[in-house]
Amino acid sequence: MMDAFFLQQLINGVTLGSVYGLIAIGYTMVYGIIGMINFAHGEVYMISAYLCAIGLALLSYFGLQSFPLLILGTLVFTIVVTGVYGWTIERIAYKPLRNSTRLAPLISAIGMSLILQNYAQISQGPRQQGIPTMLDGVFRFHIGEGFVQITYTKVFILIASFAGMLLLTWIIGNTKLGRMCRAVQQDRKMASILGINTDRIISIVFVIGASMAGLAGVLITMNYGTFDFYAGFIIGIKAFTAAVLGGIGSLPGAMLGGLILGIAEAQFSGMVNSDYKDVFSFGLLVVILIFRPQGLLGRPIVAKV
Repeated sequence: MMDAFFLQQLINGVTLGSVYGLIAIGYTMVYGIIGMINFAHGEVYMISAYLCAIGLALLSYFGLQSFPLLILGTLVFTIVVTGVYGWTIERIAYKPLRNSTRLAPLISAIGMSLILQNYAQISQGPRQQGIPTMLDGVFRFHIGEGFVQITYTKVFILIASFAGMLLLTWIIGNTKLGRMCRAVQQDRKMASILGINTDRIISIVFVIGASMAGLAGVLITMNYGTFDFYAGFIIGIKAFTAAVLGGIGSLPGAMLGGLILGIAEAQFSGMVNSDYKDVFSFGLLVVILIFRPQGLLGRPIVAKV
C-alpha cells in the first residue's frame, strides 16, 4: 500500500515539477544572458492562463470541438501572444536601462510585475476564473493491495512539457540561434564585436522564456482548471527557486531543479503535511545551497582577484 502511495505522489511530483521546469527556463535564460532576474516572469505565466481561457472560448465559439485541434490552436495562440508580452517587457523594462546600475532593471521588473497584476485584475476582474475539464479519463494500475492512477490530462502535461524542454535544448545546442545565444551568454561584448546583434538576441531570449511560461500556463490551467490575477506570484517564486536549485543560468539545471522541487513537494505533502510543503521546499533549497552555492548544475563561483 505504501509503495503505491509513494509511486502516486512521485507521478504527481514529476507532473508538477515538469511545469516548474518550464517556467524556470525563463528565469535561467534571462539571467544567463544579461545577469538579471526577470521578476515579471511569474506574471507572464498568469497572463498565459487567461489567454488559455480566451483561446478556448474563441475557438469553441467558431465551432471547433475536436480536442487535438482545440488544444493545438489554444497552445499556438497562447504561446504567440505570451511571446509578444515577453518582447514588450524586455523593450519597456530592460532595454532602456541596459547601461544603468544593476538595481534599476530589478526595480523596473518588479514594477512591471505589479502593472501586469493590476492590468489582469482590472480587465478580467478580481474573482477566480476557470475552464471546464477538457480531457476525461484515467489510467489505473494495481500494485499489491493498492493502485496508482494517472489522468489523461497529466499524461498530456508530461508529454507536452518534456517535448518543449527537448525542443528548446535542441535549439540552443544545435542551431545558429542557439550558438548566438551561447556566445552572448559567455561574452556579450565580444559577441557584439564579432557581428552578433546582441540586442536582438536578448529580445529573442525574453520571447523564448515567455513562450515556455505560456506553455506552462496552458498545461497548469488544464490540470487545475482555475486561476486568478494573483496566480503568478507563488508559482513564479517556486519556479525561481527551481532555477536557483538547479543552478541559475543552466538550462538543464532549471529542468532538474523543477523536477526535484516538484517531487519533494509532492512527497512531503503526502507523507507529512501539505500545509508546510513550501517551508520544506525552501528548506531544501537552503541546505543544497549551503553545500553547493552555485546550484546542482551551475558553474563554480570563482572570486575575481
